[in-house]
Amino acid sequence: MLDSLNFEHGLIAAVVRDFEDKEILMVAFMNQEAVMKTLTSGIMHYWSREREEIWQKGEESGNRQKVRKVRVDCDCDALLFDVDPEGPACHKGYRSCFYRKVEDGSFSEIMEQEFDPEKVYD
Repeated sequence: MLDSLNFEHGLIAAVVRDFEDKEILMVAFMNQEAVMKTLTSGIMHYWSREREEIWQKGEESGNRQKVRKVRVDCDCDALLFDVDPEGPACHKGYRSCFYRKVEDGSFSEIMEQEFDPEKVYD
């Protein structure tokens, strides 16, 4: 299966949504190892382009994402994961990374912050 995926520049896009209500929680990138760890463990793993390492979602915050379903797009260059989230997905403390909307040329928050990232992350 991994041989069929198009890891352009070594990465593939991962769109993550809540299994129950289908809200998009986040978009991230995965390399082959992160995909394998995700599929074998059932817990989301990603590739951090900033830190250049694999990370398991929730290893610091406890906000893990358990995989329920996986889909692949027509070009095999993006994966869609339906997950059971164990807390907010956004490292800034919001349920979704898409906690703002664009209106009249500016951003406005449409969600309440669920935790203070300064108290969770070192």
